[in-house]
Amino acid sequence: MKRDTEKMYATMSPWRLFFIVALPGMVSMFAMSIYSIIEGIFIGQRLGESAFAAINIAMPLVMINFSLADLIGVGASAPISIALGRQDRKAANNIFSCSVIMIFIASVVMGCVMFFAATPLCRMMGADASLLDTSVRYLRTFALCSPLSTIFFAMDNYLRISGYVKTSMVINICSNLATVGLLSLFLLVFEMDVVGSALATSVAMALSSFVAMIPFLRGKTLLRFTKPVFRLAMVKEIAACGSPIFLNNIAGRVTSILMNVSLMALGAEAFGHNGGTTAVAVYAVLMYSSDLCWPLLYGISDSLSPAIGYNWGAESYGRVKRLARCAYIGTATVGLVSTSILFFFSGTVASLFVNGTDTLLLAESTRAIKLFCFAYLFRWFVVTTQGFFSAIEKPPLATAMSVSTALIFPVLLLGALWSLGLNGIWANFVGVNLLSALLGIALLFVVAKEIRRRRAAKARAEEN
Repeated sequence: MKRDTEKMYATMSPWRLFFIVALPGMVSMFAMSIYSIIEGIFIGQRLGESAFAAINIAMPLVMINFSLADLIGVGASAPISIALGRQDRKAANNIFSCSVIMIFIASVVMGCVMFFAATPLCRMMGADASLLDTSVRYLRTFALCSPLSTIFFAMDNYLRISGYVKTSMVINICSNLATVGLLSLFLLVFEMDVVGSALATSVAMALSSFVAMIPFLRGKTLLRFTKPVFRLAMVKEIAACGSPIFLNNIAGRVTSILMNVSLMALGAEAFGHNGGTTAVAVYAVLMYSSDLCWPLLYGISDSLSPAIGYNWGAESYGRVKRLARCAYIGTATVGLVSTSILFFFSGTVASLFVNGTDTLLLAESTRAIKLFCFAYLFRWFVVTTQGFFSAIEKPPLATAMSVSTALIFPVLLLGALWSLGLNGIWANFVGVNLLSALLGIALLFVVAKEIRRRRAAKARAEEN
């Protein structure tokens, strides 16, 4: 007999399933972003513009470290869900067990690289003499904690696959409460600088990872730890399914490097001496303000992915389409609301992260948010389409969208809009998401054609 989780994925009405898994997923992802928002508020209000800029320079390297865990965690999630849909629990458990080991090994290697190569890496990211030391110390703190913290996001995926949606939500909320508490302790009581911020995040993630591991260690979940059997085909499958989000992260980090270098140059032209630091700080404000919105989009898409993958593996193509429709309607609603909030309350949002005495940074951040916010008119479609392709094991299509969104389109528009100065940088996000949405529409026609072909083949098989 099917377990409750599998029965839910297979038979529950799509909209009821949406509210059961997507709403907690939205809360969970938003909770995960709260620490980032509060970190931005603490740093902007207490440490100022230079700290903002230094963190923005080091952050792409921190995210590259996390992206390796995402490569394995997300890459394993799709084949695990599809294996469960085919009732092959042995294969699902083996993929799960192997992926946890792979994440730990990757995090140790990346932690060593980031720690010992922190200085040249931060220079490569565009840090000048005034920002280098702060960026290096921030990066090295994350590097030291890497083996214990990076598995956090993967365990969140595995909990949701096993049906522990509310447990995942509670862990994420508690993780962020712990981060806020530690952030307050390190920055306000111990008066630490950016190292305190990095340490608060890392410690909270490490503790949450351990808590998330407990249900699996007790053997109470749909997924179980088993003696791992590594096969080249399995590793290739994980790499293929995880490559879209990995390449998206890597490409995004390359783009961030180009953006930082461009911002240093254009900022100096626009604001004079130290104008580059101001421009990079504005970019950081945009990234923190984005944390108010994008987690809700990702929470919907990511939460429904296991159900979509399960039904794809079970060849229930009509149900796949209905679940995907729910995801698109949900993210479209969030996208429209996000655009409205950021546009009409741009000054309020900017003032969260910028000290009121820094009038130049506040004014430029407000203006940048008013341009940047229109990206969410298209961003919802891009996020949902990428998640859909990953859920049904279409890594080439997901990769095409990921790389185009994170690297190809931003670089092309960076050159095309260069004459607009900093306005061209802020408008870049809008153009990128518009082009990515058009690409997604074209690729969805390809998948729709395949679904029709698969359904026809299934119908013929049942007749025979």
